[in-house]
Amino acid sequence: MKKDNQVSIVLIAYKSEKKINKFVKKIPKKIKTIIVENSYNEKLKKKIEKKYKNIKVNIKKNNGVSSSLNFATKKIKTKYFLQISPDIIFNHKDIDKFINVAKKLNNKFSAIGPRFLNVNNKSHRQINTNLDIGEINSIHGSCMFINKKNYIKIGGFDENFFLYFEETDYCKRGKNLNLKSYQTNTIKVSQKGRTIAIDGKKEKQKISNLLAWHYIWSEFYFHKKHNGYIISLLFFLPLLIRTLIKISINNILNNEKNLKKYTYRLKGLLASIKGQKSHLRP
Repeated sequence: MKKDNQVSIVLIAYKSEKKINKFVKKIPKKIKTIIVENSYNEKLKKKIEKKYKNIKVNIKKNNGVSSSLNFATKKIKTKYFLQISPDIIFNHKDIDKFINVAKKLNNKFSAIGPRFLNVNNKSHRQINTNLDIGEINSIHGSCMFINKKNYIKIGGFDENFFLYFEETDYCKRGKNLNLKSYQTNTIKVSQKGRTIAIDGKKEKQKISNLLAWHYIWSEFYFHKKHNGYIISLLFFLPLLIRTLIKISINNILNNEKNLKKYTYRLKGLLASIKGQKSHLRP
């Protein structure tokens, strides 16, 4: 079987028409590609499907990354798939390298990821640069090479996550099934800009507040899922207290920007503590 027929590409889109158009130009015509479009962009669907016979655009309600990837996976007919963000600078010839690494691992893995260039090493942990392949706790969600059978065995992504920690949760559940995650330094990528097109400062602030809400909601939910409610509550208590203090200080200083940021963080954390669903939407 040719390598082109072993892998599909999955792109999840939300207000990212320019990024998508630029990315698909470089996809080899033999590789089947599935785009899950979450912002009801019918124009994008018509344009791409008319121009590229190997690409299918699916219009879907925006229920988050997890829901979109699970939706796309049901349509994949190849052995492997590459879930990649359209803001990633990627050499598609490296797909062969992903397949080679998968074979070296005897297809026993949750996900394989590349080495990311120009990232903060403290916030983005990676394997030692001297290794070709190394085990890692979690693959960054913007570029994940996955064996479909293993994805199904693990149970796919948890759709309770709208945004953040879905890949961390997936990799952890895979490890519990002895399907570890790996990073390879033989493939290098970089991330350029944001996936979402943002117009103006107000929209930028709205998106920033939304991300703050979802990050803390997902972080608490992840800890609760894997460590239990009481332990997670004790772990997050200092953060809850610090956030309340910051809200009070910024309220006194009349710093509206920071006040909103910490208020959204507080609301997201309280929603997760109360067991509410990840309900906030763009």
